[in-house]
Amino acid sequence: MSTARVRDYMVLSVEHVSESTTIGEAIEQVTRSRHHGFPVTDASSKLVGFVSTKELLRARERADLPLRAILRPGTYTARPDTAMDDAARIMFRFGLRDLPIVDEEGRLCGIISNLDIVRSHFERATPVKADTLKHLLGERYGLEFTYRHGLVPLARLGPTQWKVFEDELEGRRYELERGFAEPLLVLEKGDRWILIDGHHRALAAREMGLAQLQAFILTCADPEKFDKIETGFERTARAHQLTSLADIEIDKSTHHPLVEVTTQLLRRVDPGEASSPSDVP
Repeated sequence: MSTARVRDYMVLSVEHVSESTTIGEAIEQVTRSRHHGFPVTDASSKLVGFVSTKELLRARERADLPLRAILRPGTYTARPDTAMDDAARIMFRFGLRDLPIVDEEGRLCGIISNLDIVRSHFERATPVKADTLKHLLGERYGLEFTYRHGLVPLARLGPTQWKVFEDELEGRRYELERGFAEPLLVLEKGDRWILIDGHHRALAAREMGLAQLQAFILTCADPEKFDKIETGFERTARAHQLTSLADIEIDKSTHHPLVEVTTQLLRRVDPGEASSPSDVP
């Protein structure tokens, strides 16, 4: 696949402030938002700097002054055609949460956040899963498989996992609400769409009212021959009577292994004192 560029992941609708905005107005705006600061533009929409929450709070006693009075000119930026890996390096090296994107004229045209960097890496990792499955299916059935990127209808997906974890489902909802949608992995077989990977994502999207999601879709070069074969995925679905996402059980009693963390706090032990179960408060 081609190198991911900033333009593929940047947010186009950027919440920003003008250099003529007062410090008080900017404090009110950042209080109402989820951001830790804003790009600052001039009258021609050119980026002139970035103001953080800390800078605004330090200047709160001068609320009537315009931002240009406290603004440090210039900030780190990238262009839409910058590689995502290069944008990630800029943000990592300078400890940035957000990276404004400017066009050739210096006008603000987008922004990249840490979440967008993470999302791009996850989405680029998914083809590795598709490649692995393609080779496994090819070796198992002696057929050639290919895959493409596209949208799949959630209502037509046939699951192959009979249980999901409620805490992980909530985490996937959080990601989807913020635009982090790692593609599903789906096997197309006749008129059936067999969901291989992404059950938490698909179920979270369905509960949010979404009709479709991006996916890597595997297909067989000899569909007639493949249609006569029952794969292991289909046998699993049949054994657990899975025909739609509605058939998946949501486990509320245990945690997903990803978030199941145990922390044990021990009281301070004097040198030479043996620790024992009684040390645990």
